[in-house]
Amino acid sequence: MPYKIILMAYDGTEDGRRALLEGAELAKRFQAKVYLLAVIADDAGAALAQSLGGTHMERTVFYKSTLDAGVRYFKKHGLEAQGHVVHGEPVEEIAKLAKEVGANLVVVGHRERGPMARWWSTPTTMSLLDKLDCSLLIGMSGDGK
Repeated sequence: MPYKIILMAYDGTEDGRRALLEGAELAKRFQAKVYLLAVIADDAGAALAQSLGGTHMERTVFYKSTLDAGVRYFKKHGLEAQGHVVHGEPVEEIAKLAKEVGANLVVVGHRERGPMARWWSTPTTMSLLDKLDCSLLIGMSGDGK
């Protein structure tokens, strides 16, 4: 299946960066339009899970600069790309943007018991898998951890 619109969700972790690299390879292969998304959860517990301390503003600046670099990377490779930094609940925000842009594929990173686990379920056991109307690529660390 040729992916024409790819949404890549990034959480600031090493696993998230690996997932972006996997998504980038697919985007280049299919000449897909790319949306990079960083979701900043508004509560302190989620901020710790995202492996970033600092103030709300510092996290926003970090994600914005990271996504801007990603957008430049894709444009350098001749692809259309946009970055989005939003505040909210990750599952909801990923599913919402995927639907808005008509994504064919959503890319997220994951490692067992890692920060990305928050994307698989919420306190109400809502699953990202159940919220998406498209394919989902889960970039794994591959190191067995």
